[in-house]
Amino acid sequence: MRLALNLGYMVGSDDPQDQLRLTRHAEDLGFDSVWTAEAYGSDTPTVLAWLAGQTTTIGLGAAVMQIPARTPAMAAMTAASLDRLSGGRFRLGLGVSGPQVSEGWHGVRFAAPLGRTREYLEVLELALDRRTVAHQGKHFPLPLPDGPGKPLKLMIKPVSERIPRYLAAVGPKNLELCGELTDGWLGIFYAPDFAAEQLRHIEAGRAKINKTLDDFDVMATVPLVIGDDAAAAANPIRPYAALYIGGMGSREQNFYNRLAVRMGYEAEAAEIQDLYLGGRQRDAMAAVPQQFIDDTSLVGDTGRLAERLQAFAASGLTTCAVSPYGTVETKLAALTTIATAYERSGVA
Repeated sequence: MRLALNLGYMVGSDDPQDQLRLTRHAEDLGFDSVWTAEAYGSDTPTVLAWLAGQTTTIGLGAAVMQIPARTPAMAAMTAASLDRLSGGRFRLGLGVSGPQVSEGWHGVRFAAPLGRTREYLEVLELALDRRTVAHQGKHFPLPLPDGPGKPLKLMIKPVSERIPRYLAAVGPKNLELCGELTDGWLGIFYAPDFAAEQLRHIEAGRAKINKTLDDFDVMATVPLVIGDDAAAAANPIRPYAALYIGGMGSREQNFYNRLAVRMGYEAEAAEIQDLYLGGRQRDAMAAVPQQFIDDTSLVGDTGRLAERLQAFAASGLTTCAVSPYGTVETKLAALTTIATAYERSGVA
């Protein structure tokens, strides 16, 4: 199992130099890769390009580039450019986002996300393979059938023979699509005891193309807080868990809430959502079960972290992307601690 760093979003109060300090520290510690995200603030490619120019060995991953924000051709152009600029270190992670961001920010209907994702990946495959792009799909017909456009081929050649493609997937059907059409999964709220249920859907997708998980990267972002008291260390993670389970989407369309239900937290997920959507965010945070946070996070001292890393690796996780909490100094120290725990765990 590899160790990675997920910087998450760069919000307005963040100092970009802190992001760079964390990335360089992770590189010095031997981390495999660093990943960034986007919502409706900073975009992923710009941050990764900035980091690429100031690092030398660490992999650079998009977790994610939003599908509604770019045409598949634009995503291919961006991926190829980042791969060239970074000397072949780029990994392309994609996701459909959610209805609130897709329709509220990008003005793209969220209808048929599975079908749109399939076609998006098909066009992307043609473009990054530097084949002439002609795709007669429902969502991305190229070229348009009633205009002067003609099939084109990507002008730039990536350094990598194949830029790794990842998909952020939560539901069973999307997990299967991920296994069928990509090289890796970007998981969230990954719990070792529940992983087999998710991986069987990915395996079903791999089986469609006569492949297994042997050459597939099972990656998840895992919150990280260091502390002697594991229960107290979980508290900084509560706002994140409550936001996703309770407020990331509407009552009818919240994929993370449904995931918590499938994980066995049906009553708790309903309570968190009721509280969050009712404007009682603090109560929603308090309602997040301690066991849920412990199952899906890395909290505790070095010894406990080593044991948890062993559990994550044994469950099938191949890249553990830690997301540290606190000030930049706290985060830097947390990266050092998790690197020590990683060495002790023997999961490398």
